[in-house]
Amino acid sequence: MAVIPARAARPRDKAKAEAGVQLVERWILARLRNRTFFSLAELNAAIAALLVELNHRPFKKLPGSRASVFQAIDRPALKGLPSVPFEYADWKKVRCHIDYHIEFARHYYSVPHALVGKELDARVSATTVELFHRGVRVASHIRSRRTGGFTTCPEHMPASHREYAKWTPERLRDWATTIGPATACVISAILASRRHPQQGFRSALGVLRLAKHYGNDRLEAVCQRAQRLHITSFKSIESMLKNNLDRTPLLDEVASQQLPLLHENIRGPEYYH
Repeated sequence: MAVIPARAARPRDKAKAEAGVQLVERWILARLRNRTFFSLAELNAAIAALLVELNHRPFKKLPGSRASVFQAIDRPALKGLPSVPFEYADWKKVRCHIDYHIEFARHYYSVPHALVGKELDARVSATTVELFHRGVRVASHIRSRRTGGFTTCPEHMPASHREYAKWTPERLRDWATTIGPATACVISAILASRRHPQQGFRSALGVLRLAKHYGNDRLEAVCQRAQRLHITSFKSIESMLKNNLDRTPLLDEVASQQLPLLHENIRGPEYYH
């Protein structure tokens, strides 16, 4: 079967449907054109009566009527409505990260840790997020719209797995220590801010990889600033590097370099007594 949509303003593309419209116009609308109705219910009642008459009108070239054909062919084939209403869903290709989570709309959902690095199909509706690998559903979650949040099933978390074991909190902290003590403190804060340290792996790796583009010295300087401002967001640290904030002193640093508030040019409140 092929679906060929009718073109706009081309009634011959759907001649059967247009013929049905013409029939209703002639046998129902034309007969009501001179009547005045004062409510929609009154109009519907008049149309319903004429519709019964039209459906029982005998065919000119075929035996029976529309009503008899419906009773003989269509009614036996009718089925009840589905018990569950149709639910619209979006499909998207996603990849499982090292923290065994996939990302959709800036929220992270867990999948079995054995699928780290694998490509999956995500079916997302208004209420659920379903994840499929090679046509088999491997995870299902209630959809969350909390930006940056995690939805994690404990059974998806590995006890010890060779792919997962390559990345541990200790390894990330050791990597951060090679850049500088402030970077190590920021990475520790990122891991500690999550319910499970593994949920912070993505942000921690993002911060550490900034050193490849900006250099260890600049990343360490930004982490010093982030540490003082209590920032543990990868996006914020990346933004500070992009805007060269590591080369701009903080307000309290600027204030410490200014003149003291008490000097000979300030008279003080006692002057006015």
